[in-house]
Formats: sequence, structure tokens, C-alpha cells
Amino acid sequence: MANQKKHPTGTIAQNKKARHDYFIEHRFEAGLVLAGWEVKSLRAGKAQLVDSYVLLKDGEAWLLGSHITPLTTASTHVIADPVRTRKLLLNQRELAKLFAAVQQKGYACVCLSLYWSKHLIKCEIALGKGKKEYDKRDTERERDSNRELHRAVRNKGKEE
Repeated sequence: MANQKKHPTGTIAQNKKARHDYFIEHRFEAGLVLAGWEVKSLRAGKAQLVDSYVLLKDGEAWLLGSHITPLTTASTHVIADPVRTRKLLLNQRELAKLFAAVQQKGYACVCLSLYWSKHLIKCEIALGKGKKEYDKRDTERERDSNRELHRAVRNKGKEE
């Protein structure tokens, strides 16, 4: 045990597609109810959040569509389901805010990232409004112009 490397604090997995598809308005930090094999897999970085979203029902929040690949060395007596529904832990005030917002048209609740907070795994969920196709193009065009501007400023110092 003493020879084990400590896991660096930080992000385990990100959902970049959600940032592309939604205008993010509010962010929340939620705990996750995980099994032992899932924690081991997350330590190894075996998670995907591409099509994950948050389902709100019966006063609870559930993470659907996230994929945690089981390790080959995981428990042999437990049948691992990589895409099972996982419960999110939020307080009542946050849940009420999410329920009220999702009832409005165009709003969705998505998972942005999984990360370590001390020794716990947290899920960053966001309340977002869906982007239209032209909004996505505008965002991409703005990002490209900023990149060219920074490139020009950086190269200006080299020319002198």
C-alpha cells in the first residue's frame, strides 16, 4: 500500500459535448452513489460522459447515460453494469431549483464533469438551455477569431 501513487486531484472525465450543445446557466456540485468497482474504475480514469444527462423524478436526481468501464481485476462475484442509473446527492433547495427550471421549455439538466473533491467523487451538473445550430456556429466563429487574435499578438513580439 505504501508504494501506491496518490491520485492527482482534479478531473476524471468531462462532457465537452454538453458545453457545445447548451448555454450553461447554473452549475451544481452533486455527490454520487457508487459501488466499489466503480470507484476503482474511476481511479483508473475509465469513465465517459458523452451522452449523459440528469433525470429528475420523485424528488430525486439520477444520472443516466454515463459509462464507467469495469476493470478486469474488479470483483468476480458482482455483475458489473457499466451504464447503470446512478443516484445524485443534492440538498432539497438545489433539487427544488432544478425541478422548477426543467419544467420550463428548452431547459435541460446535464452532467459536465466528474472530479475528485478530497477523497470523494463529485459530479458537476449544469442547468442549460439548448443551443440552436446558428448559435453553435456563432460560438465557433467567435472562438476562431479569438484564437487568431492571440496568435497575431504572440507573433508580433517575435517579428521585432
